[in-house]
Amino acid sequence: MTPPFRRIRDRAGFLLLGALLALAPSARADEGFGQRVLGTLGLDAGSQGDPGLYVGNRFLFYTANRLLGRHGEVLPVKGLDVSTWADVLGLAGTFKIGGGAHGPYYTAAFGVPVAGIRVRSELPRNSVDTSGLADIVLMPAKLGWRLPHLDLVTSYGLYAPTSQINRDGVSQSQWAHQLSAGGTVYFDDDRSWRLSAMASWNIYERKPRIDITRGQTVQVQGGFGGRVAKLFDVGVAAYALWQVTADGGSELPTQLTGIREYGVGLGPEVGMLLPWIRGKLTARYEWQVDGHSRLDGQILLVSLNMLAWRPES
Repeated sequence: MTPPFRRIRDRAGFLLLGALLALAPSARADEGFGQRVLGTLGLDAGSQGDPGLYVGNRFLFYTANRLLGRHGEVLPVKGLDVSTWADVLGLAGTFKIGGGAHGPYYTAAFGVPVAGIRVRSELPRNSVDTSGLADIVLMPAKLGWRLPHLDLVTSYGLYAPTSQINRDGVSQSQWAHQLSAGGTVYFDDDRSWRLSAMASWNIYERKPRIDITRGQTVQVQGGFGGRVAKLFDVGVAAYALWQVTADGGSELPTQLTGIREYGVGLGPEVGMLLPWIRGKLTARYEWQVDGHSRLDGQILLVSLNMLAWRPES
């Protein structure tokens, strides 16, 4: 497999293989849990839900047919066609701790994803078509405070690989850590119209059995919007990613030395409350508007989150 095509596969894999999408622990909040995939957070990126136990499912589909070089130029990969999908089942619990009027609130969650990736070009030996269990995501701690017109949150997430580095699969084959912080500003007393953002620092460990370590990245996801007719949430979601350290290791291909990934995207988000199941259905579509050293594509995400149990208090 040639180095440029290997980079296509690795970057496509990074878009979802390690992206274990989060479950929002309420019909209102969008938990910052497993948000390594750009586009998985939106209007409620910096919010935290009411106390309770939540279950949910998220499905995403990503497609791209261009690979961007170091300066944003389109690389000459003929017939490139990349498509990835993932479906995640997860569980999250939120509890209020202490006696403060505004918190703190504590959330723990985990998600188990299955995913698939298909990469095609005019070189048949460079094709990839595989699916399976992707990286497990654990969020052992998320703390938040809820004021009348402001939410503040911070969290730690861990990504656990599920495959060996010498096997083709959908796991990133490396341990990764994610430190996040963010918030939501509300512009009305009903906490309806809001501006939300979550910033994350992603730290990757060395891949097992091969001396390659992905560079650290910083990403921001969020959005602006509000509730309409007390039933629908509408708005615009956006994301940005900066790779702050280059990939390293003695086995890193020479063509990839010094490359740092960058991307910015945006798109619409629509959500609908489902009171009869105490849940929310959300759809979000975002396309990349600027970037370099990465695939140039778009992502569709559909999520369903439901309240399974709520404390009597």
